[in-house]
Amino acid sequence: MTLPILMYHQIDVPPPSGTPMRGMSVAPAVFARQMAVLAALGYRGVGLPELLPYLAGERRGKVVGLTFDDGYLNNLSEALPVLRRHGFTATCYAVSGHVGGCNDWDAANGVPQKRLMDAQALRDWCAAGMDVGAHTRHHVDLTALEPSAAREEILASRRELEALIDREVRHFCYPYGRYDSLHVDFVREAGFWSATTVRRGRAQLGDSPFELPRVLVAQATRLPQFLLKLFTGYEDRRGAR
Repeated sequence: MTLPILMYHQIDVPPPSGTPMRGMSVAPAVFARQMAVLAALGYRGVGLPELLPYLAGERRGKVVGLTFDDGYLNNLSEALPVLRRHGFTATCYAVSGHVGGCNDWDAANGVPQKRLMDAQALRDWCAAGMDVGAHTRHHVDLTALEPSAAREEILASRRELEALIDREVRHFCYPYGRYDSLHVDFVREAGFWSATTVRRGRAQLGDSPFELPRVLVAQATRLPQFLLKLFTGYEDRRGAR
C-alpha cells in the first residue's frame, strides 16, 4: 500500500522567471485545482496526525498526506480556505525561532523574503483543524552542527512551538532533508511521533515514521505530472536512484 505525502512550501503567485527558488511557489489557482481533483477522485488530504494510522496499517482508505514546509503566512491565507472547502487537513512545519518573521535563512541565496505565520496565525491554523509540526529553531542543516547543537535545535523547537500555540507538537521535518541516524534518535528523544524528509517517493505501509519520503509539488508541476507522481511509480523510481 502506497501513501503519497505531498510537500508544498508557498501557495503564492510565483516570482519572475529566474528568481532563486521560484519553484517553491505554487500558484493559488493551481493548488485549488490540485485539491479539487483529489476530492473528485474520492481522496481526502490529511495531516500527519491522521495519516499515521494508515501508515501503521491500522486504517485503510483513500488518503493523501499534505504538508507545508516553513510556515508561510500564505499557507493560512491561500491554502487554508481550499483545505476547509474540501474537509482536508494538513501539517505545517514551523521554524520556532522565526515565528512572525520571514525566511531569512534563504536571504544569502537571493530568495525573496516572505512573511511567516506569527503565533496568532499558527493558533488560527490549528483552530481550523490543521496541525503544526516543528522544523527546528532556525531552519538549520543539522548535519553541519555539533551533536549538542543539533539536539537543541530539535528538542527546543517542539518546546517553543508548544508554548506559542498551547497545543502538542508531535511531528517534525528535517530542514533541507539533511540528517543522519543521530538526528533520528534526537527526534525520538524529543517525543515526536514522525519526521518527514525530502527523499523522493511515496510512503509505504510499514515505513519508519521517522524517515518518511515525500512527493514535491513545485511551481512547474502540471496536473498530468501531479497525477503521475501520486498514483504511479514515477516518484518512487526517482527516489530509488
